[in-house]
Amino acid sequence: MKYKVSVVVPVYRVEKFIRYCAETLMQQTLKEVEYIFVNDATPDHSMEILQEVLICYPERQDDIIIVTHEVNKGLPAARNTGLQIAQGEYIFHCDSDDFVEPDMLEVLYTEAVRKEADIVWCDWFLSFEKNERYMKQPSFDTAHKALKAMLGGGMKYNVWNKLVRHKLYVDYKISFPAGYGMGEDMTMMLLFAYAKKVAYVPKAFYHYIKLNSNAMSNVYTDRHKEELKHNVNWISEKLISIEKDLSKEISFLKLEAKFPFLLMGDSQSFKLWKEWYPEANKYILQNQTISIRNRWLQWCAWKNLFGIVWVYSRLFKLAYRMLY
Repeated sequence: MKYKVSVVVPVYRVEKFIRYCAETLMQQTLKEVEYIFVNDATPDHSMEILQEVLICYPERQDDIIIVTHEVNKGLPAARNTGLQIAQGEYIFHCDSDDFVEPDMLEVLYTEAVRKEADIVWCDWFLSFEKNERYMKQPSFDTAHKALKAMLGGGMKYNVWNKLVRHKLYVDYKISFPAGYGMGEDMTMMLLFAYAKKVAYVPKAFYHYIKLNSNAMSNVYTDRHKEELKHNVNWISEKLISIEKDLSKEISFLKLEAKFPFLLMGDSQSFKLWKEWYPEANKYILQNQTISIRNRWLQWCAWKNLFGIVWVYSRLFKLAYRMLY
């Protein structure tokens, strides 16, 4: 491989964030890095700002590729475009409205080589406008244990705190679900299903930006719901075809997918919770990877105690706003 790491960065409507994101990527201490920026037909000034940053790092110029979509194809398709041309031994996905610590790639790559790992993950920061929260991730000695934790909600399956061996994508023909952006990160679980060795670095390097403090209470659009359900069904079918003994954990995933409906606090969302994956409800109390509070809330919904759920959703929103 020509590079140790290929970084894939989709760009769409991020003119307020792209400058700092790109600067932190250009300032990585690891030198043998390929940067692939995918312009997903962004209508704002994101690309002009990106070019302003890149010109300040002449030593990186030969390692930067910019690809342009003529029309907006969405986040999964942009990631796939980057994957198709990547030349790195490992792949790292970075969202263009976030930023990273300068030694992230070097530390993760060094650990991957030391452990001969197919995938390495780390802790991360949930960053708000005025503060941020350290998000600790669990450690597992096998990919199978990590996969079960992700299905149960005990470990994040996000793309952006994981370094993945490029060969995994190629050998098993893994790509992101183009056209279905909501929950597209679930693709990571498919990679874990095929991984032989994994490793964990107990340090946070990635800053996930969340400036909308009301985001937890936002109602999904009909399109978002369609995308999310498609991706849950898609990954469930894929995983069951690989490992037959994951049926209980797949039920946990379905419960986690519909859990946000309980926090929205309106009758339509409660109705959706009841309609989505009712066959998974019998597993609510068996999921030991999530908090007792979340299990209790789902159990109340299962038993039609939506008055309790409504009160909790109001208290949750109030606490969320006060804290973040």
